[in-house]
Amino acid sequence: MTIRPFALRFSLLVAATALGAACSQSSGPGSQPAARDAASVADAAAGAPPATGNTDGASSPVGAADLAVPPTPSRDLGAPPVVVPSGGNPYAGAAMYLNPDYAREVDSSIAQDPTDAALLGKMKSYSTAIWIDTIAKVPSIARYLDDAARQQAAAGKPVVTTFVIYDLPNRDCAANASNGELTVDQGGLAIYKSQYIDAIAAIFRAHSGQPIVGIVEPDSLPNIATNLSIPKCAASESAYRDGVAYAIATLSQPHVSLYVDAAHAGWLGWPDNMTRIATIFRDVLAAAGGASKVRGFATDTANYSVLHEVPELFDYQYNPCHDELTYVQKLGVALGAVGLSNARFLIDTSRDGLGGIRAQWGSWCNVHGAGLGQRPVADPVAGVDAYCWVKPPGESDGTSDPQAPRFDSSCANPDATPGAPQAGQWFHSYFVNLVKNANPPL
Repeated sequence: MTIRPFALRFSLLVAATALGAACSQSSGPGSQPAARDAASVADAAAGAPPATGNTDGASSPVGAADLAVPPTPSRDLGAPPVVVPSGGNPYAGAAMYLNPDYAREVDSSIAQDPTDAALLGKMKSYSTAIWIDTIAKVPSIARYLDDAARQQAAAGKPVVTTFVIYDLPNRDCAANASNGELTVDQGGLAIYKSQYIDAIAAIFRAHSGQPIVGIVEPDSLPNIATNLSIPKCAASESAYRDGVAYAIATLSQPHVSLYVDAAHAGWLGWPDNMTRIATIFRDVLAAAGGASKVRGFATDTANYSVLHEVPELFDYQYNPCHDELTYVQKLGVALGAVGLSNARFLIDTSRDGLGGIRAQWGSWCNVHGAGLGQRPVADPVAGVDAYCWVKPPGESDGTSDPQAPRFDSSCANPDATPGAPQAGQWFHSYFVNLVKNANPPL
């Protein structure tokens, strides 16, 4: 089996044909530590989940941000003349959904910093992913999709909405900042399937006239590839495999394109780690019903790995993947070797504009000096479906207050920005610096 046929073939010499089976809050996802093997990552943490109003699992029920989109009935409001293609790159020929909740967050910063209003205001014209990181947020999906349908009708062409599926039991097992609401030992897997995934699938089905992208469970499968020496991760392995397979099998629909999280260069770039994750993907996709259930893989979610190699402050530790484009190329080869040929990728470029800002490659939490990266765009290079802003720029990776709940020491290390609020909350000063450090400039 191979991954769903793609409009553009990945220009890699990938061998293979057998198997079934990489735009947060997260450091959350994506922010896992650079690690050559399980031992080297045991002390490194990963992050938290972001998205509009992005919070972590301990966060609240649907709040004002979730209700900001006008609550309309959960039905397909897409314009009949718009043809929504299936099976190819969902971003090609489509506009990307502009989330009014994110625009309101930007407006809050403009109110605090009116002298930079013109510059900051440009951010409202870019699409960001929506993180569904609690069961309470699931009903908001219908409101976002109804709003996207209105944008689609006005544009006269497909408008694709990107969601991050992020509520596995024992979520983000190697970190504290984005721990979730469900646990394995309290029946969390059954709740995840019935109250979270099944409910999302039903809303997706009710909006079949518009393209939808789902980025599946950041940090989950990468954690079992490298972090099984951490007791919580070892206890989560079965639930992670089962939960991700169930999510893929259930959410896969003709108008829904799924991308499984594949961490980033600084986490899985070593050949042995890459081989491990490729084998895990093969097995999980086989359990989900085959590789045709997904479009590809999402990388650098909520992280800072540059697209092209630049001088860095940290040691690469024999990792051959010095940048994200090299990583997806080599990961494509590793996937082909286990039968997952022609893999396509999404890369989160929301905060990867500047290199040379981290003393530790594994630093993932509100990294000081970061800047916006490439703007969201379809088909930027061969094999990459899109650059996306999966982590909404300006939403925190985790609190820097050691006395606060869910504090993770990575959020107070020398690379992290002080004064950070809880994961998913708006971090005004950090947002302003991201915009001013943008590369290329806004």
